[in-house]
Amino acid sequence: MRGVSDNVRMIHIDIRPVWRFRSETTERAFDFQLIAILAELAVSAKLTTAADSAGISYRHAWNLVADWEAFFGAPLVKKSQGRGSQLTPLGKRLLWAGQRAQARLAPDLDNLAAEFADALNETLTETVPALLVHASHDYAMARLREMLATTNAPIGLQYKGSFDALASLRRGECDLAGFHVPGGRFGSLMTRRYAECLPAGGEYRLISFVTRRQGLMIRAGNPKSIAGVADLCRDDVRMINRQRGSGTRALLEFMISSEGLDRSRMRGYDVEEITHGAVAALIAGHQADVGIGVQAAASQYRLDFVPLATERYYLACRTADLDGPAIQQLLGVLRGKPFAQMVRELPGYTTERSGEVLDSLEAEMQTQETP
Repeated sequence: MRGVSDNVRMIHIDIRPVWRFRSETTERAFDFQLIAILAELAVSAKLTTAADSAGISYRHAWNLVADWEAFFGAPLVKKSQGRGSQLTPLGKRLLWAGQRAQARLAPDLDNLAAEFADALNETLTETVPALLVHASHDYAMARLREMLATTNAPIGLQYKGSFDALASLRRGECDLAGFHVPGGRFGSLMTRRYAECLPAGGEYRLISFVTRRQGLMIRAGNPKSIAGVADLCRDDVRMINRQRGSGTRALLEFMISSEGLDRSRMRGYDVEEITHGAVAALIAGHQADVGIGVQAAASQYRLDFVPLATERYYLACRTADLDGPAIQQLLGVLRGKPFAQMVRELPGYTTERSGEVLDSLEAEMQTQETP
């Protein structure tokens, strides 16, 4: 197992995208604080509220908006009596582009930053993160990494689809693999698929991480009156799918098959995104009407949400590593109050049984099915 000395100062890397706008006479880098301002204006129509949300003064927020309006030569915001500050079509387009870029690029940039940081820390201090985690994209997992970043037991995190993460564990490329399983009959079906990647026999153990709600993320106000998976077949509904190999995509496939739906009738079925946030950003930008994802993503982008399943997110590890200091320290974190408080801030998440060690996924599913 890996280890980090209490006296070692670890290097952390944050990689962010840079947009460079060019006109005939000038070139400049984009300030992403503007996206935060536009996002809040789209909801509250109040610049004071938008400035507070972005963590800047009202004057700075107004100057930022005015500055970029001057660059584009067109307004981003318009004021109207009794309606506050509304986004113009250009403002809406810019907001959508910024949100989509951030949601789509974040996992890849996080993975790259983690790889760079691990390489630098190993060279400079001859240490690496206490645990290397390959995991399905998840909001609580991202929060856990932030929580442990400044401790003596940080984790290295790379996002992969659930099945790819489990394959990484079997190849010895990571210490923990994160994946999720819905409750009920779909859970039994998913367990059979996961068994191909995580066979029973005692070589692997499971750690209960969090529970979360998956469902349909829908444009605010639900203008198309979407109520369930069957509505994906309607001619007037455009969907965004998750990538093949993800647990969320597998869950949707089971639901489609169980209702006998025709995938060829689903507009957007072949359009894929790799994170919950990227799907939500496209829906918020009116590029689609619906997609499947966690409630926290719907809440982040102020979308409506139709619950479909409650899932338990697990961390798989090798049994031989379970009693090691790194995993034991992680278990203590998952069972603690600071972690529970952090997770409670995420809509649709709970810490029920977090940190509980389980013998196998099959045994866990049998326990759930027992009356």
